[in-house]
Amino acid sequence: MSTMAAEGEDLVTPSPPTGPNTGPRHLLRTLLPAAAATLAAAAGALVAVGCFLGLYTRPTSDDWCAAWKARDLGVLGITADFYTTQNGRITNAFLSGLLYGGGPAGTKILPTLITVFLTAALVLLGRRLLRALGHAPPLLALTACALALQALLYFAGTRSYQVLLWAPATISHTVPSVIGLWALLLALATVTHPRRAVRTAGLAGALLIGFALGTLSEPFALVSGLLAALTALLCLPRLRLATTWRPFTWCLLWCAGLACGLAVLYTSPGARWRRAQQPQKPPLLSAGELRATFEDWLRMWDTVTGQWAYLAAAAAGLLLGLAATLRTPHPPPPPGARTGTGARTGAVAGAGAGAGRMTRAALLLLPLPVVILGSFAVAAGLRSGYGPTGWTYARTWTSFLLPMELALCGYGVLLGAWAGPRPAVRRPAAAAAATTAALCLTLAAMASLVPHLQQLTTTTVARSIAWDAQNTRIRAEAARGATDVGYRPLHIASLAEPFFTTDYDRDWVAACVSRWYGVDRIHRR
Repeated sequence: MSTMAAEGEDLVTPSPPTGPNTGPRHLLRTLLPAAAATLAAAAGALVAVGCFLGLYTRPTSDDWCAAWKARDLGVLGITADFYTTQNGRITNAFLSGLLYGGGPAGTKILPTLITVFLTAALVLLGRRLLRALGHAPPLLALTACALALQALLYFAGTRSYQVLLWAPATISHTVPSVIGLWALLLALATVTHPRRAVRTAGLAGALLIGFALGTLSEPFALVSGLLAALTALLCLPRLRLATTWRPFTWCLLWCAGLACGLAVLYTSPGARWRRAQQPQKPPLLSAGELRATFEDWLRMWDTVTGQWAYLAAAAAGLLLGLAATLRTPHPPPPPGARTGTGARTGAVAGAGAGAGRMTRAALLLLPLPVVILGSFAVAAGLRSGYGPTGWTYARTWTSFLLPMELALCGYGVLLGAWAGPRPAVRRPAAAAAATTAALCLTLAAMASLVPHLQQLTTTTVARSIAWDAQNTRIRAEAARGATDVGYRPLHIASLAEPFFTTDYDRDWVAACVSRWYGVDRIHRR
């Protein structure tokens, strides 16, 4: 019988265990890189088209004035002009002088420069977050996530041309966000640096960059100042989130720089002149104005929440978190050990083991008051500067839309890092299903942006062709000595063109067009 039993055992061959390169886990290891590559290709294509359209941008509205001032007055001259006669935004004027001083090439390459620097900043920030989570950062997934966030930022809103392609708006409302992200990277690199000189340089950079941004963009200054102030409160050493006063000092200097910049802007002769042109309005803090501002704020968020594509930011973050979790080796738990749902979140783990539960929860929830209160501050500023229709100036929404997208993406990353290890080890099929669902959502969001981008492409290219033909004709007439030339308005993206008002003396666009072409007057053609 023992012989028969032995023979029976030989007849029953146990199935080999599922190894790391077979079965559902192998599918997951193949699916996540493929999903990242697919998302990078889809989002990258949209962003690349936006950069390519930069070659077809032509002057309109504020372009005309900035172009002739940069040409005739130089960088310092246009900066002085903005301070004394326009609005006091000296950093804004300085950047405009640099951009327009080299001719039309600057405005054409600006979208590409914005995209490159924003992509690099997002990738570096994402890498720091994943390392704080204890994961190895996957470069392809990081790049895909950064490109998806940009595609949403540029094309999911109602003013895509102004957000990416129109230089005056990008300088005022898109470039500040790029500078702010690089300033955050500067803080992360210098606050805990062992060398005192490096830490001192970082603190000086916080003050100087804050001052520059205070005279560049009021909406971004309000949002970033709110973020820095709340972060400073959480970084008080007694809360044990930070072990030294350095993070608090950095945030304090950042807020001081912003405040000084806003003070210089507000007290400038140009800002005083601009306020004098506006009719008397009720005080901003009066009950009626606060109620009207709240209604404007609700209208803004009704527009934002009506765009479901923004949910793709969270889905892209989930893909990134799952990809990082899979890439990081996770040893199997010992028998009988309690398996958690993953490592603690990076925000919590990086905060320090001594931080209290309430402090860590406040850190995780920090983006919510920043986005909510920051957007309300933007609505209040728009109503103060532009009146009841100010909330429709969607190009200014970038100041809180990018933080909103980053928050959604960050929560997605934390979810993937929190829940990822267990499905990756125990239930790879569930992780594969989550990956597929997140990829489908992000691709559907990218696809929903295509029709709008197609319309933007057609409008931009058609206008550039008509503009080039008109520009050639006007220059030829001016060269023959004409002092009054015909101009046909070429409208795009709801921006002002000559003859936007029947009173020619108040038509500042027509006056700037005349100065640009060196003629006395233009008439409607």
